[in-house]
Formats: sequence, structure tokens, C-alpha cells
Amino acid sequence: MENRRPSRPAPRRSAPARPQGPQGETAVHAPCPVYRKCGGCQLQNLSYPRQLAWKQDRCQKLLGKFGKVSPLVGMENPYHYRNKVQAAFSYDKRRGKIVSGVYQSSTHRIVPIDSCQTEDETADRIIVSVRKLLGDFKLTAYDENTGRGFLRHVLVKRAFSTGQVMVVLVTGTPVFTAKKHFVTKLLQLHPEITTILQNINDRRTSLVLGDREKVLYGSGTIVDQLCGCTFRISAKSFYQINPVQTEVLYNKAMEFAGLSGKEKVLDAYCGIGTIGLVAAKRGAGQVLGVEVNPDAVRDAIQNAKENGAKNAWFTCGDAGDFLEEAALNGERWDVVFLDPPRAGASREFLTALCACAPKRVVYISCDPETLARDLGFLQANHYRIEAIQPVDMFPHTQHIECVVKLTRREK
Repeated sequence: MENRRPSRPAPRRSAPARPQGPQGETAVHAPCPVYRKCGGCQLQNLSYPRQLAWKQDRCQKLLGKFGKVSPLVGMENPYHYRNKVQAAFSYDKRRGKIVSGVYQSSTHRIVPIDSCQTEDETADRIIVSVRKLLGDFKLTAYDENTGRGFLRHVLVKRAFSTGQVMVVLVTGTPVFTAKKHFVTKLLQLHPEITTILQNINDRRTSLVLGDREKVLYGSGTIVDQLCGCTFRISAKSFYQINPVQTEVLYNKAMEFAGLSGKEKVLDAYCGIGTIGLVAAKRGAGQVLGVEVNPDAVRDAIQNAKENGAKNAWFTCGDAGDFLEEAALNGERWDVVFLDPPRAGASREFLTALCACAPKRVVYISCDPETLARDLGFLQANHYRIEAIQPVDMFPHTQHIECVVKLTRREK
């Protein structure tokens, strides 16, 4: 799950000649001219079928010892799939103008980009318009060296199913000269925008978003639909960036959960409640979601209300601490979904999970390396790995999403 979880790059290997996924031909795109500088699309040098083969090979090497690795599910059109786009802004003294783009890998040097093959095209156009408006309104870009300047980042989120668009202007100061006129002009250029926010981040930090937020236009949130459920998304809440493949991933997770209408389900690392609410709709008896981000929990509670999910509840807390306390109190679940950060689940969390002894565990992972480590622990503690399904959530990158079904063995 891409944005919140940076990973260590996998070693480059030669790819097998034949793809392992059930993919046909895809649209032909010229290679990105800045992919080497940007570093975001590490596999741009390979055709898409060869990317799938490379990823299948990596999953097989890391996870094959636990059982059969199913063919990786790729995308029919692996371009412009990101529904969340983020651009950094600065003043380029050499060029004598404001630039926007992405940070070069492992640096804070901005690679200027107007369009990206993985990003939503509407979002890219909006970011270019914001950059041009800065000059029109004589607004400055933020300078990391001096800590001065106005605009630091622009974050755009677009709900693919509804078309709603959120624009977040991340500023280094709360002072926004000609704010109303700026917003009016941006809306004239892009009437598809449904809400605009100003996020104030005046700290010397690498974090994009600050703590303070002002709604400049609209409701401050957007609404998307996924797997038959409706989700309200705020600026800070985590939401899967590839909705097409997220449906593939979640449908497989529900299949692995085997819900019959009676199960007591725990959704660890629940975010805004996506997995838990889909489970509540697909046959769970009752669902409890746990998430450490309070903004996401508020969204999850609201999402439960909007979906009429009377069998789903959400609470704020660390998933590991929650499970440890639950294990001490003798709490039991039939099914546990866990979707941890890229670093995987902590040993404390896994120990508590095994103590709670759920009948089935559905592990959604965005890093097969940490997944292999955690599966080894669970296998040694009375769990059998029944199925492993990799999904290509992030085409052109080295990242791989997997969903795994585990069942508890009798001691």
C-alpha cells in the first residue's frame, strides 16, 4: 500500500521471457523521459509482460517455500492508475522559475514533471495550473533551506467511480494572499474540482501534511465507491491508490475469509474501514476495526453510517497493543484481516494474534520480503498457508501486493 510505506528497493534481476500473469497486449507508451532521474518507476526498462514475469519470479523465490504461488494478476491498462498525486514545489534559481514535480530518489532535489504515466491525468493538469497561477498571483514557492515561501506541495485525490476531485494546497504559512480570487480562478480552469483545502505545514520536516487544515471550497472530503461500498475520503486518510486492482485484491481477500454470516471479524490496521466494511457487507456477523490514525477512524465511523453497516465498529489504537490486551482478556475472533505497513507486522502483534487463535487469517501485504518473514512465524505457530495470490497494484514499480489465506491447525 504504496504511499505510506516506502520500501527498500529489490535487487535488479534479469526477467524471464514469458509473463506469468493472464495478461494480453497493453497500450504502447514511449518510455518516460525522466524515469531514471525520478526513480519512482524502477521497471520502466521492461515491457509490461516482462514486468509481470519479474514480479512473479520474485514472489516465487520469496514465498514459494510456503506453497503454490498463484499467477500474478496484472492490469489490462497499466497506466494512469494512481488516484492520489502529490507534487513538491520550489524555486529553481538556475531556470529562474517555480518548478513542481517529484523528489529524485533518496534526495530532496525536485525532478520537474508535468505529466506522469502512472498518475491520474486530471490531477497532473490541475497541478500544472496551480503552478502557473502562482506566478499570476505573485505567490512564492517554499524554500527548504530558508524555511520561507508559500507553497510547499499540492496533493490531488480523485475518486475514479464518482469523478469527485480534492485539491490540497500545502503551505508554509497560514497567510494566503488573494485566497478567494485564487480559488475562483482555479475552479474556472478546473470545474471538475469538488473541494479545495489549505493545509498549513510550517515545520522543518520531510512530512508533507501539517496538523492544521482549512476548507476553502466544498465539503473538505470526497466520496468514492469500492466493492459495492461508499467511502468518504479526507486529506489525511489512507486509501488504496489503484482502485481497479484494489477491487481484485479485496474480492480475493473476501473469498479467502470464507464468510458465512456468523463470523466475528477483526480488521487490524483498518484505515478508513475499507476491508472491514466490505466484509460487513459480504457476510461477516460482526466486524471490529482497529487503526492508530484518529482521522482515519473518524472517516471509518462515518463510512459505516453511510453504508448502513450496523454490524461494524471502529476504534482508535495501536493494533499490536489492542491484540495483546485482547489476548490477555481471552477475546477470540473467527477471522482476522491484517494489512500492515511495508515493514510488516511486529513480533508482538503476531504473538498476540496467535494467542487469540483465530480460525482464519487473511494477510494483505505490500512487501513479499516482510511477508515471508511473518509467514514463517505464523507457520511455526500452528498456522497453515493455504493460498498465496500476488496482485500487481503498482505497475512499472518493484512493489508487489499479495493476499494470503492461513488456517489454524489443531495442536
